[in-house]
Amino acid sequence: MRGNKMVKLVAFDLDGTIGETISMCIQAFVKAVSPYTDRRISEEEIVRTFGLNEEGMIKAIAGERWRAALADFYAHYRAMHGMCASPFDGIRELIGALKARNVLVALVTGKGKESCEITLEQFGMQSYFDCIETGSPEKNRKAEAFIHLLQKYNLQPDELVYVGDAVSDVSSCREAGIRCLSAAWASSTDASRLEECNKGCVFLTVKAVEEHIMQLVYSALSA
Repeated sequence: MRGNKMVKLVAFDLDGTIGETISMCIQAFVKAVSPYTDRRISEEEIVRTFGLNEEGMIKAIAGERWRAALADFYAHYRAMHGMCASPFDGIRELIGALKARNVLVALVTGKGKESCEITLEQFGMQSYFDCIETGSPEKNRKAEAFIHLLQKYNLQPDELVYVGDAVSDVSSCREAGIRCLSAAWASSTDASRLEECNKGCVFLTVKAVEEHIMQLVYSALSA
């Protein structure tokens, strides 16, 4: 670990990291937006808009009819959330272990505020995070969110790590100068692609990333 600094804040992605929600998001998106495009939109079209929040994604595909499509998306997303009623096993325990060691816990997601709130409510995790950073309709703002967290809590880059499931998360972390621990436990995640861009920092289970994070904490304490 660089400089043996203690990890003081661990930030998590939401979709594909805290919960198995990506497939549900895509299905809700197809169901909500297709009627406003007069055709069934493809998963590939949706994936190309990843990085934006739902407003930005829907604007990119539905154009002028985006407001009605967005309202329908939220309705479908809430109704379909029974498909993913709880977070991945071990996530609550990991966050609890961090808090027991006085490590701050944040959520940094590309989701919009409303869809984020729907998922946290479904998971019963509304009070789990010290800070929540949501996405933008105009750009992927995760690097900006990490820098904001560093400034908010007066941290050095070595004191913040991010747990996220996407290749773009690795890039955003590098832009902000922080470490990315790649989560590869969701069925939608391509572990081999993550390993190509974040070699040695890809974790196949929640337990594995918990052990690594605790090792970072304890190695700094004992240094």
